[in-house]
Amino acid sequence: MTRDLPSPAKPLRIGTRGSPLALAQANETRGLLAHAWDLPFEAFEVVIIRTTGDRVIDRPLSQIGGKGLFTKEIEDALLDGGIDIAVHSMKDMPVAQPGGLVLDGYLTREDPRDAFVSLSHTAIPDLAQGATVGTSSLRRKAQILARRPDLNVVEFRGNVQTRLKKLEDRVAEATFLAMAGLNRLKMDEVPARAIGTDEMLPAIAQGAIGIERRGADSRVAALLEPIHHEETAQRLAAERAFLAALDGSCQTPIAGLAELSDGRLRLRGEILRPDGSEVLEDAGDCVIADGAALGHEMGKRLLGRAGPGFFAE
Repeated sequence: MTRDLPSPAKPLRIGTRGSPLALAQANETRGLLAHAWDLPFEAFEVVIIRTTGDRVIDRPLSQIGGKGLFTKEIEDALLDGGIDIAVHSMKDMPVAQPGGLVLDGYLTREDPRDAFVSLSHTAIPDLAQGATVGTSSLRRKAQILARRPDLNVVEFRGNVQTRLKKLEDRVAEATFLAMAGLNRLKMDEVPARAIGTDEMLPAIAQGAIGIERRGADSRVAALLEPIHHEETAQRLAAERAFLAALDGSCQTPIAGLAELSDGRLRLRGEILRPDGSEVLEDAGDCVIADGAALGHEMGKRLLGRAGPGFFAE
């Protein structure tokens, strides 16, 4: 393997989006690889690729295609050989990859919880009747309305700084972010409070970073081995099987979280009508190796309970 290691003269190219969080995730991957192989930072090059989701910021994600909006151009570059690996937020990833690509490398998962962010309130119950909250997530919108149908939920896209500016401008009184993103960006100054997973179940794979590669590239597969976190892979296998069974996308309010303890995996999942008027929940546990089977079974069970048209607006 030594003769195939990257070098400053021939660096491994890491494809990513250009947002501050995406760059933080790419540089985290870069740092872990440099440390694992005792190589200079310059042996790895971060390549920024602008995606459809980055370009179209004036419409809800659900109106322009759902999952895949933040990945297609990056995956095209990977297939074309323009980059060697792609670093993704796993909650943005479709459950199936294009032919020729595999997604089998994961970094240690960050805090999967959502965060309540407000300049004047500390939690959802503190919001006044009819208060306006902002989110671009159909899952969060449905979960909020299930608890507080009186609230006015408005579209809220943009990076952390953009959303905070909208709060300052009184576009909304509160919004929601992922704790993982705030932690990775070291944004301790943001007025955020973690929401327990019993109160708001997170998006599938929230807080996890995945590394995609060409399936035939055995050199890259070997390079990634030392930084792969198997427990994260086991948790995501269950969560993404649950999502796949539901045929989930950004246009379907779905939440789920797998946790490991004493050699067993516990999975909780829920689906919601987009207006929050109905929430269906399920949970189960199994030996870790059966996590994907449990996720599939739970997804099919909830789909059967929901019936046709459950996710229709």
